[in-house]
Amino acid sequence: MTPELTALTLAALLQVLQMMLFSVLAQKQVGSKYAASPRDSSRELTGLAGRAQRAMNNHFEGLILFGIATMVVTYADKSSALTVIPALLYLGARVLYLPAYLLGWAPWRSLIWAVGLFSTVVMLVAALL
Repeated sequence: MTPELTALTLAALLQVLQMMLFSVLAQKQVGSKYAASPRDSSRELTGLAGRAQRAMNNHFEGLILFGIATMVVTYADKSSALTVIPALLYLGARVLYLPAYLLGWAPWRSLIWAVGLFSTVVMLVAALL
């Protein structure tokens, strides 16, 4: 497996971890009865549960682009230091992003997010070269 695919796999497992964390925090806030219901009426989550939900959704968005970048690099056989380093930076940024969001690290959260996005863009551009 290429380092980029390894980073993608670990990023996907991080997403599963975020989904589990969100689920626990949200259920604590809304209760198990509402969590098990069809949720016909929505409830806005606040505090840590709301932050966990937003961080999870943000990772879904970033993971789509990173997944595309990883697949393009892999299928085009363009793996190099110019794609491996950004893949690892993306993964590191996503690992740091969760506590940054949960703990309200401003402006660091935005800078960490930018590192992840920039890393993905570098991989996409490197695949075209």
